[in-house]
Amino acid sequence: MIERAVEEVVKFSEKTGLHRKRVLILFSGGKDSSLALYLLREAGLDVSALTFFHRWSWREPLSRAMGFTRRLGVDHFLIDITDGLLREAVGRKGPVCINCKRVMLWNAKWFALNNGFEVIAKGDNANDKVVGALLDRCREPRLCELPKMGLPIFRPLIGYTAREVEELAEEAGVRPYRMYEHGRRRQWREGCPLQYIEGEETVSVELMDLSYRVNHEISRLARRRKVRMSVRVPSFEIMCWNCDGETLEEAERIVSRFRRV
Repeated sequence: MIERAVEEVVKFSEKTGLHRKRVLILFSGGKDSSLALYLLREAGLDVSALTFFHRWSWREPLSRAMGFTRRLGVDHFLIDITDGLLREAVGRKGPVCINCKRVMLWNAKWFALNNGFEVIAKGDNANDKVVGALLDRCREPRLCELPKMGLPIFRPLIGYTAREVEELAEEAGVRPYRMYEHGRRRQWREGCPLQYIEGEETVSVELMDLSYRVNHEISRLARRRKVRMSVRVPSFEIMCWNCDGETLEEAERIVSRFRRV
């Protein structure tokens, strides 16, 4: 299956001329972006990786991601977006992720343009919300030019479901570091702890710090118990898949320490 996926990238890149262009992949180190990078590298494309991080990013997955790009022999650029995130998110309500994505896309565009990259790649798959918009806007969802970006976006996984991506990643030996977050729809879709700040709250540095600290502690418990768990702040609601009573009791003890702070 993985060989067929690589061959599809080879054929598509030759058909569209991607094999003659410099590609910059937005690389979180998660399963989707890791598999996308693997496919592009195996297909012989001139690809480099770009990872954004900030003060509240998980450190453990970043270390694993850097090791992955070293093994592939891919240039890997890291950009700290803490200042931009603070500027866009603090004092506003709503999910931090929306403002963070805005900062990342802006930085990705200008980094690519200023460093001679001609295409941006992403790890979106067929289960992501972007699919509907792409079908409305682009005849070929794998390679779509967005006016705001000024560069074509290549999505090598857009034709694969989340389950198929899991199977391909397993076959390719792609094994990202898991924080054992609660995720969404039971998929291994992890991100950063700031996503657990509740949407009706006005974002502050204090809330960002709290979300990182409590969720880092909870992730250690989740990893030990092999369950998936996160905590919403400031309500301290514990979200968990398949937690037993003992695990929830231990989680409550952890959370209670932060309630008293």
